[in-house]
Amino acid sequence: METATDNSDMTQSDHRFVNRKPFFVTIFLMLCALTLTSFWIANSHLMETPSKGWAAMMAVSTAKAMLVVLFFMHLWWERRWKYALTLPAMILGVILVLLLVPDVGHRTDTYSSTRRTAAPLDGDVDSGQAQLGSQPESKASPH
Repeated sequence: METATDNSDMTQSDHRFVNRKPFFVTIFLMLCALTLTSFWIANSHLMETPSKGWAAMMAVSTAKAMLVVLFFMHLWWERRWKYALTLPAMILGVILVLLLVPDVGHRTDTYSSTRRTAAPLDGDVDSGQAQLGSQPESKASPH
């Protein structure tokens, strides 16, 4: 009589236990170190130059995201399935961006005449911010 716990036909190499707790603790500590790094970058002289500061922050954030995706979502150990799962999502992401480009390019086509006259022209955004501070404040009546 065979029981549910009978594993006589399974070899020892089919199901071996691998203790990955120290490995995951190391990954967690790396994530903590990267979080401290991003905190240091946010409060350092790198943020005086926005392009350098944000580039450093994006690099740290990308490293953190890769650690989470590869190890805590177990994609490091998935051989074939990671491509079957990620490639369609990437293709759909590219298609979504390409489908939204015309909407962004033609967003002003449906503006009303009031909104069209109030909308800043190309290049007027920076000068509009400077003029905002110099204009006298008008008192609006409450509704």
